[in-house]
Amino acid sequence: MGTPHINAENGAFAKVVLMPGDPLRAKWIAETYLKDVKLVNQVRGILGYTGFTKNGKRVSVMASGMGQPSIGIYSHELYTGYGVESIIRIGTCGAYQNNIDLFDVLVCQTASTDSNWASQFDLKGGTYSACADFELLFKTYEVLKDKKMPLKVGNILSADIFYDVDPNSWKKWAALGVMGVEMESYSLYATASRLGKKALCLLTVTDHFIKPEKATSEQRQLGLGKMIEVAIEVAEFFA
Repeated sequence: MGTPHINAENGAFAKVVLMPGDPLRAKWIAETYLKDVKLVNQVRGILGYTGFTKNGKRVSVMASGMGQPSIGIYSHELYTGYGVESIIRIGTCGAYQNNIDLFDVLVCQTASTDSNWASQFDLKGGTYSACADFELLFKTYEVLKDKKMPLKVGNILSADIFYDVDPNSWKKWAALGVMGVEMESYSLYATASRLGKKALCLLTVTDHFIKPEKATSEQRQLGLGKMIEVAIEVAEFFA
C-alpha cells in the first residue's frame, strides 16, 4: 500500500525491525547477517530489507536516517502502516562516563532529550520520560549475560544539536548519570509508547567525551558486530 516515505508492499516487513541510522549500514547488516534477503524500500535512499536469520526467523532491517524527526517518521509509518510490533535501534554514541569504554554496548533503559518532541502531547508543562519496552530490555539483559558481555544499562541523551556552541553543555547531563549522547532514541521510545508498540535502543560507543580515544573504521566495524549479534538474537525471540 505504501506510506508517504515507504513504498513497500503489504506484509513486506517482519514483525521486528532492526534500525541503524545509515542506509549503507542497513544494507551491510542485511547482506551479512540475513539470508534470502529482499530489498523492500529505497524511497529517498532509505534502504529497507527483509530476510531470515540463520535460525530461520524472519527479520527486517531498515535505516532511520539521522535525528529525531527522521526516526520519528519511519518508526511511525512502520508501526501504523506495516504492522511492525518491535523496533530495535542499533546505533553509535559518544560516552559521558569514566566507567564506560570505547566499544561498550549501551542498553538504553530510558532516554532524556533537549528536544521539544513531547510538546505534541500537550502535557501542560509536564515532562514525558521516554523508556524502552521492558520485555525487549529484559531479553537483551539475558543475552548479554549469556555472552558474558559487560552490562551497561541506563539513561541516554537524545540531542537535537550535534555541533553545540557550548562545548561544556554535556557535563550537566553527565552529572545526572546520563551514559552518553546520540540523536534518535527519545522520539523512537515516545512514538512506540504512544502507539502501544515495542522499542529498544542499543548503542556501540565509538567516541568519548572524557577519554582521548577514537575508533578506527576497522574497530568500529568489529564493535558494531557484537551489538548486531545481540540485537539479532533478541529479534529472533520476538519474531
